[in-house]
Amino acid sequence: MIGVADAANFVALGLHALQHRGQEAGGIVTHDPEHGFSSARRFGLVRDNFTSQKIMETLPGAIGIGHVRYSTAGSKGATQIRDVQPFFGEFAMGGAAIAHNGNIVNADELRRELIERGSIFQSSSDSECIIHLMARSLQRNIPERMKDALRRVEGAFSVVAMTRTKLIGVRDPLGVRPLVLGRVGDGWALSSETCALDIIGAEFVREIEPGEMVVISPENGVESFKPFEPRRGRFCIFEHVYFSRPDSILGGRSVYDTRRQIGVELAREAPVEADLVCPVPDSGTPAAIGYSQESGIPYAMGIIRNQYMGRTFIEPTEQIRNMGVRLKLNVNRALIKGKRVILVDDSVVRGTTSRKIKEMILDAGAAEVHFRIASPPTAWPCFYGVDTPEREKLLAATMSEEEMRSHLGVASLRFITLDGLYRAVGVAEGRDPKTPRYCDACFSGDYPVKPTDMMARGFELAEPAE
Repeated sequence: MIGVADAANFVALGLHALQHRGQEAGGIVTHDPEHGFSSARRFGLVRDNFTSQKIMETLPGAIGIGHVRYSTAGSKGATQIRDVQPFFGEFAMGGAAIAHNGNIVNADELRRELIERGSIFQSSSDSECIIHLMARSLQRNIPERMKDALRRVEGAFSVVAMTRTKLIGVRDPLGVRPLVLGRVGDGWALSSETCALDIIGAEFVREIEPGEMVVISPENGVESFKPFEPRRGRFCIFEHVYFSRPDSILGGRSVYDTRRQIGVELAREAPVEADLVCPVPDSGTPAAIGYSQESGIPYAMGIIRNQYMGRTFIEPTEQIRNMGVRLKLNVNRALIKGKRVILVDDSVVRGTTSRKIKEMILDAGAAEVHFRIASPPTAWPCFYGVDTPEREKLLAATMSEEEMRSHLGVASLRFITLDGLYRAVGVAEGRDPKTPRYCDACFSGDYPVKPTDMMARGFELAEPAE
């Protein structure tokens, strides 16, 4: 936020709307002329920390940025407070804070080089490389130093940063992760998703374009720069499937409408005789509605979600994942008993959650369980900011669809095809393998930016399709 009284309060509200993007920790940095830069970083949820008047009073100023942490690099599952963003650096021309969404795929290489040249790292986060690269730049102002730094960085990055007087937003040349611009009164907001603009009453202005940097100041308003070689955008298709909130707008499309349309495509591609269509809440809900509408099979809430649990996908430890399902979901027994049930879920990653849900449904007396999955099989890890595990732990990397069906112990299992997913996001002709519109590496193995760090550790890319 920039240009609003008590920017930290707006930032905290925005982070509350973006809590689904990370639940491990959160941080806010602000600046005002009297106190200089102020920072608060805390473990846990936004509501447990940044609703405290005592904390918010320590964050004065009309400019501020914030971040919720979801670890995909560094000390995953063992976050230390020094890993919590935004990161802050003091430069010759003044301080700057930076918050990064995505993943830097050449961070190991950059970190080695920077340490050899004398940089001292405080965290295990890949994002800290950006601050050190900025410190080493010879440019005379912070936006120019940031351009210098980000030209060295490979991978996915949507960045918000601030100086004493300027707010900066940048998207990587492929635009893998989202970033939007909003207006509130005389002030401006940058956010990962439009749902955060809604909560603060901001008007959505536009998306920051792939490869664009905006610099916002009270004097000059919004200035736009293109610091990178232009490339065709490859937005993350998994944002549409799962990661973003259904009430957000991505690429001019309602996420809810896209997910409902995925269900419609699934019903066309993989029909089955059944009595009920039930979502695995909450991420399977819009697709289940679409499947029900297209198939004519009644929609029902066969599984009830406890609203006070986090999302197990985000939880970093195996132990929490294993106990999490029954804490989070309970079967509506009276509805399920004796019925042939179609369960619609957003993805099958490791398969542990899917098996437990199937067991719960059968224990409640269901006659049959049919899984319909609102994404293609997740057969490759993501290196651009979604924490999918090593390839050997991905069910679809080692099993065919029929083997997965047998492993999960369900009457039938079908995934939406990659072409079907593309049709659901508005690409009527399906996926063009030569020039795909989206990053779909987790489904196709087609990585738009080579994951150089992982390849150095022995990761092998897919053979290119004939």
